[in-house]
Amino acid sequence: MEIILKENVENLGFKDDIVKVKNGYGRNFLIPQGKAVIATTSARKMLAETLKQRAFKEKKIIDEAEKLADKVKAIEIKIAAKVGSGDKLFGSVSNADLVNAISAQGPELDRNGVSIPGKTIKRLGKYEATIRLHREVQFQFPFEVIPEKASN
Repeated sequence: MEIILKENVENLGFKDDIVKVKNGYGRNFLIPQGKAVIATTSARKMLAETLKQRAFKEKKIIDEAEKLADKVKAIEIKIAAKVGSGDKLFGSVSNADLVNAISAQGPELDRNGVSIPGKTIKRLGKYEATIRLHREVQFQFPFEVIPEKASN
């Protein structure tokens, strides 16, 4: 079944993409949730017209996303975490923690656009997160998890 996405769906596609999904997923989840519509001929024509009108605006949005990416790349992040024996953390560091650390030093980011390998980090060390600001603007962001200073 081919559908047109009405919003970004993780691991499937972005708004206004035409994607092929299994019938049950489309009929029982995406369409009732309002996340997609069936890709009929008329729906495709309407989509083509909207995409044509949006093309000009899209360039401006991509340029702004690239400027934001440059600002974020300039930031160096070290996240302090409580450490147990060895280099294991008490708890973990997630994408929300990384977004908060970046937002404290620079621009606000959407938590859903940041993905950490393995979803959470449970050890000290250097890592790279993937930050997606737009469907065409995505980059790797290096950061480090360091031990929290013990206060006496």
